[in-house]
Amino acid sequence: MNLEIITPEKKMFEGEVDAVRFPGIDGSFQVLKGHAPIISALTEGKVKVDLKNDDRDYDEFSGSFETDSTSSRVIRLAIKGGVMEMQNDKIIVLAD
Repeated sequence: MNLEIITPEKKMFEGEVDAVRFPGIDGSFQVLKGHAPIISALTEGKVKVDLKNDDRDYDEFSGSFETDSTSSRVIRLAIKGGVMEMQNDKIIVLAD
């Protein structure tokens, strides 16, 4: 599935992912491929992204994320809040 994270200043991330965990206002939640359509408000926290593979070529997004020491396929992106929508295996996050 495709994930796109956008802030008013820049595009933080765009790429193929296997799973994404979000800091929802009622607690964290995860979406996987085939998830039902959803729109949710997000709170301050980190978006955990499980990349489809570890062939990362995200030079244009450097500084926007931190890598995970336990897996080369996991990155985390800090957000201050926002909203996410998933439909047809495409996730769009409008973040602060």
